[in-house]
Amino acid sequence: MLNFLHRWRALWDPNRYHGWGRRRNYFEGWYFKIVDPTERYAFAIIPGISMDQDGNRHAFIQVLDGKQCTAAYHNFPAEAFLPASTHFEVQLGPNRFSDGKMELELSELRGKLHLKHISPWPRMLGAPGIMGWYSFVPFMECYHGVVSLNHRLEGRLQVYGKEVDFTGGKGYIEKDWGQSFPSSWIWAQCNHFGGESKISLSASVARIPWVGSHFIGYIVGFLLRGRLYRFATYTGASMRATLGDNEVFLAFRDKKHRLEIVAHKKGGTGQLVSPLSGNMVGKVNESLQATLEVKLFKGGQLLYSGEGRHAGLEVAGPAEELLTAEWRR
Repeated sequence: MLNFLHRWRALWDPNRYHGWGRRRNYFEGWYFKIVDPTERYAFAIIPGISMDQDGNRHAFIQVLDGKQCTAAYHNFPAEAFLPASTHFEVQLGPNRFSDGKMELELSELRGKLHLKHISPWPRMLGAPGIMGWYSFVPFMECYHGVVSLNHRLEGRLQVYGKEVDFTGGKGYIEKDWGQSFPSSWIWAQCNHFGGESKISLSASVARIPWVGSHFIGYIVGFLLRGRLYRFATYTGASMRATLGDNEVFLAFRDKKHRLEIVAHKKGGTGQLVSPLSGNMVGKVNESLQATLEVKLFKGGQLLYSGEGRHAGLEVAGPAEELLTAEWRR
């Protein structure tokens, strides 16, 4: 009964842990991106829990070094994974994660960062998070959440033994939970646009299983000077998507606005581990060196045009099944 209550409360607060009472075929993980103010260091730190089909469980912390294009997987016993029941906070051994701070005791990264002025995805009646009413569908393969689109970092970390001041840097937090990642997806994220501090983009397109069939789902949030422009399957928006040799083109529109994104693949990638039926055996290559050209229109009026750097970019699985040169819902 207590596990049911914890899961029910988490339904209305996507940031916190959802796996109460789960023992198999389940994963949950949070993605913390940090970039220092000099922009010489860019990392993604991913704490989480894995439970395979046979009930074998372990916890983990993945570390993606976006500059060196390397990734490390730190394995922990499942008993070391200690989530809070009333809010988002996770302890993994000496490592702690929340929407207010991050404490790390890893071979690559050691120290504490405070996360200031977070920009959460707004909650609305019937839409507790980025997935809208899909948050309440009980049979989804994978659920997604955005904890903070943009925030400021304060503190220092030992990076490979060298002290680095991250104060004034930028961060981003999202999460996923469920059984498996989709069979294919395109994901792009950035919050380094020119000299402006309050611009952030998170966009994902994926193949979603649905009652014996599937659909192409998309969720996009563009935070521009305090206003969040949302485009999603559940908002009635439509999309276009094409792939080139070294670029990805995404476009989304609703009755008032149109968002165009051209992601340029630059630099190398690091290989992260992804879940399949709860087991961390999949592979996905992620770059933190991509650039994004972004344009936002209201009708025929250009509201914003800019280029983002240190962008996260993933193109995974048979992405051709996601593409459409024509507008579609």
